[in-house]
Amino acid sequence: MTTVSNPMVATKVLIIEDDPNIVDLIRSNLVVRGFDTVVSAGSKVVDLFDLEQPDMVLLDLMLPGADGFELCRELRERSSVGIIVVSAKGGEQDKVTALNMGADDYLTKPFGIEELLARIRATMRRTRPVAEAPAEPAPARIAVGGLTINLASKQVQLAGAEVRLTPTEFALLRELAINRGKLLSRAHLLRQVWGHGYEAETEYVRTYISRLRAKLEPPGSQPLIVTRQRAGYLIPAEGRGAAGAGSADLPDCGRPPQAC
Repeated sequence: MTTVSNPMVATKVLIIEDDPNIVDLIRSNLVVRGFDTVVSAGSKVVDLFDLEQPDMVLLDLMLPGADGFELCRELRERSSVGIIVVSAKGGEQDKVTALNMGADDYLTKPFGIEELLARIRATMRRTRPVAEAPAEPAPARIAVGGLTINLASKQVQLAGAEVRLTPTEFALLRELAINRGKLLSRAHLLRQVWGHGYEAETEYVRTYISRLRAKLEPPGSQPLIVTRQRAGYLIPAEGRGAAGAGSADLPDCGRPPQAC
């Protein structure tokens, strides 16, 4: 493989797509930019995934003989690899389902190749970030009740037990934790976690907040993340639990994540 000072050169992309025209479009544009590519039409994907260990997966949902949603879930259970769904299914529920299954991003066909490349780069910044100096110094470790967040190792423990988060889940939790006590709008979280150009993808934040709650808020425990309806989210400041956060704050709205 040619080595140049480009963080994308060493990136291996697994393209799971059965339409040869789309495969040719994606593959040719990735190869010319220095990516390695591996292609599967949907059969024996898991075996190929384990063999190739890609850095990024581009996943079509409508595959012959395979359920794209279940495949997304299975890949996510095996790895924290970046997963971008590229599908003709453009409904919000399809998008929310894919995100709940572990996808990092969702691109609807037809798409422009520059948009696809931008989304690949944005996902790679979260799943395999290049070392760079932080804009503001952050503590190495943050404790919120029984939750411990190690920002350096990207490890999270709840009551002493390790909790496995995807890179996107960790990035969202990190942003909330380092701004503890501050109300963060959905647009802010989308810019900081997913990147510029994602400000309209509000279902991304709703779905991933729901995923964090499922992993970090055991039944009967005090809520970690508070929803302020139509305004945003926050982790309450130390000594100020969800009950004291204000009448407009909803620790868990009791409705599907789309409504929170």
